[in-house]
Amino acid sequence: MSFFEKRLSFVKNFIEERGLSAFLFSSPASVFYLSGFKSSQAYVLITLEKNYFITDGRYYEKAERELKNLWEVFLIKGNTLNFLKTLFRELKIKKLGFEKDHLTCEIREKLKTKGIKFLGLSQVLKDLRKRKLPEEREILKEGIKKTDQVYLKVLEFIKPGMSELELRAKVIEEIFKIGALGESFPTIVAGGPNSSIPHWQSSEKLISSSAPLLIDLGLLWKNYCTDFTRTLYLGKPEQEFLKIYEIVRSSWFKAFEKVKTGIPVGKIDQSVREYFNQKGVLNHFIHATGHGIGIEVHEPPRIYYQEKEIIEEGMVFTIEPGLYFPNKFGIRLENLVFVEEGRGKVYSEVSLELKIL
Repeated sequence: MSFFEKRLSFVKNFIEERGLSAFLFSSPASVFYLSGFKSSQAYVLITLEKNYFITDGRYYEKAERELKNLWEVFLIKGNTLNFLKTLFRELKIKKLGFEKDHLTCEIREKLKTKGIKFLGLSQVLKDLRKRKLPEEREILKEGIKKTDQVYLKVLEFIKPGMSELELRAKVIEEIFKIGALGESFPTIVAGGPNSSIPHWQSSEKLISSSAPLLIDLGLLWKNYCTDFTRTLYLGKPEQEFLKIYEIVRSSWFKAFEKVKTGIPVGKIDQSVREYFNQKGVLNHFIHATGHGIGIEVHEPPRIYYQEKEIIEEGMVFTIEPGLYFPNKFGIRLENLVFVEEGRGKVYSEVSLELKIL
């Protein structure tokens, strides 16, 4: 059984348990997760008997060619919502589940169909998506290897006086050169004081000859995302920077040590906060310690002290503690962590030691 068949089987069991006739998936992530087909305009309709992939003329021919084994592919004709309502009636659907965390109230109202009861549910695939199958983990591991290659290649091109955007362009070039599908998010290149803004947008500002440089990049490998951050230094680092860097690096390992099946994910973030508090820098930690990752760059679980979700075998998430000092500098270090054999494992081979150029 392929992992797409396993996913469809999960949905059919869900439909049966909830007493539904069918379930309509409309978010691009869910559509891809269930079908393996990427489209900006597609719906997946699952019944106990069949799987329907519904798309427009831009994707129909490709979908019909690629999805012929598990799917019945429909071409949307005319108004999309009217087409869907007609299909619901033809399939004699009486109780339809839908993704209420994606379908807008307006569309939900327009989809109303006489004789059909609608049931909105959120994060239907959450439990399935947060535990990666072995095949998914292998893809992510390949992606990590490629991400390492991109980062190490980019290091060769960094020089003072180039702009952040120039360096981002080089990252993108290398991502395509190694065969990836593109960035998994817009690469962050943040030089000097810009590094104190966690989600800085790479700009035309020039990279200094004596300053920190934060690079946060990710790529799409076989439609799965990676996420990787290192903070390096051009020139001779000041003692304050070295001290803070070591605190962040140590916090990463303290978080990593907490990765064990059976404990709440919140304990990972809590360990970072407790350590930062001991060092008197907790006020400079302004985001969660990490997030799940897969076909989207941000997925459950959220690695945050208030979260009670239990760490499970097969989860993959980031650990990315950081400290940020406005108008001075920021330091963040990030690796993907795999929960395998009951504990955390890391497959990036790029050291967390400070790199000085």
